[in-house]
Amino acid sequence: MTELSTASPDARVAIAGAVKPRRFGAWYVAEHRFRVMRSYLQTVLMTAFGYPLLYLFAMGIGLGSLVSHNLGDEGVDGVSYLAFVAPALLCTAAVTIASEEFTYPVMLGFKWNPTFYGMNAAPIAPGQIIDGIVISVVARLLAASIIYYAVMLLFGAVPLPTGFLAIPVAVLGGLAFGVPVMAYVATLEQDTGQLAMLMRFVLLPMTLFSGTFFPLSSMPPFLQWIGWISPLWHSTELARVFTYGSPEPIWLTITHVLYLSALFVGFWMWTRRIAARRLNK
Repeated sequence: MTELSTASPDARVAIAGAVKPRRFGAWYVAEHRFRVMRSYLQTVLMTAFGYPLLYLFAMGIGLGSLVSHNLGDEGVDGVSYLAFVAPALLCTAAVTIASEEFTYPVMLGFKWNPTFYGMNAAPIAPGQIIDGIVISVVARLLAASIIYYAVMLLFGAVPLPTGFLAIPVAVLGGLAFGVPVMAYVATLEQDTGQLAMLMRFVLLPMTLFSGTFFPLSSMPPFLQWIGWISPLWHSTELARVFTYGSPEPIWLTITHVLYLSALFVGFWMWTRRIAARRLNK
């Protein structure tokens, strides 16, 4: 208090101006990310509206008609193939969006255009930078999932009124995959192909072997473990419980929630520590 009273007028102004950034730093970072998203707004809108229309029509209607012709209208898990695959496509879209927002923008802030260092030089802590990124991605995931769910309703792919709960499930699933990816990217000093390999050898196999387009039980036992550790499988199975009442024991439903939450929260806290160590050295 004595130091503040003896400080110069300019110093007092600077200290007073730093109060709000210290308190709401994460929201300032999120606002920055929203403004950056405007530079690729067309891509954001195309993926938000184009993905559900394209994939639901191609997989749910196109491939679904072949599945129904061979197995009947309720041949997959007791429902139509459209109802079976729709929540999986919703969760896959969320994971894909999260993989986009938690890779190159994070690498950009740390390395290519090191804005994170500028933010850290201001009264914004490294943890707030990570929090702001997470807030911005949650907002995009939520908006995209709502649009995707609305298209699912138009296609008649949600038999139960509890289907809207698939929206937060998809968001949580996207975060459970994306935040660990962010933690990994935050440790990279150079991108020599790691991000491309991440998409090719992690995201793509996870999409194919997580019970998205066919039940996990139909896969060979030596491949089913990929689904068991995959955030996409857990979010997809949980979304199916809400959209059409997929039969599963309550302990498994609780496991889905706990597993996804643990991945999200655990790696979020870890990324905050990585950012603090990297930006303050």
